Order: sequence, then structure tokens, then C-alpha cells
Amino acid sequence: MSAQIELTLIGKPGCHLCDDAREAIAEVVTEFLQRHPEVEIVQIEQDISQDEQLAARYREEIPVLLINGKMHNYWRIDAERLTRALFALANA
Repeated sequence: MSAQIELTLIGKPGCHLCDDAREAIAEVVTEFLQRHPEVEIVQIEQDISQDEQLAARYREEIPVLLINGKMHNYWRIDAERLTRALFALANA
């Protein structure tokens, strides 16, 4: 059975940092899957403008990246840090 990693990006429309985060995540995931094709990565996006609870919690931090439901990064996605986290989970 393959491992599964869930990446959740929390943001909102019109957020340039959210657009940057999407690009960084896409690049990291593409490279990661080339080296770990046995791992399934599920990507979810949540919009704070559609969810009052998310807005109350993350309004000042977006974009926010959760890995398997736990806060990984906010404001700017560090590609190297994300890569290390994914490889650590794949090798756990």
C-alpha cells in the first residue's frame, strides 16, 4: 500500500502570496513524485472567504499550508523546507 500525504492550502481569491504558494507547492510536488511515485499526494484548497471559522483563525496568516492537518508554513512557502518535510514523511 502506498503512503498518502495531504497538503491543504488555505487562502483566498486575489491573494498574490496564495498564487506564489500554489506555484511553489506544484514545483515541489512534481519533483517529489518523480522520486517517490509510490506516495499519493492529495492537494486541497480552502477559501477563507467562504468559511468564517477559517477566516477567524487564519485571516492574518494566509496563505497557510497544512501537511496532514498540521501547520507547516504561512505567508511564504519555503520550497526547501516543504521538500524536506515531504521526504521525511515518505521515509518514515
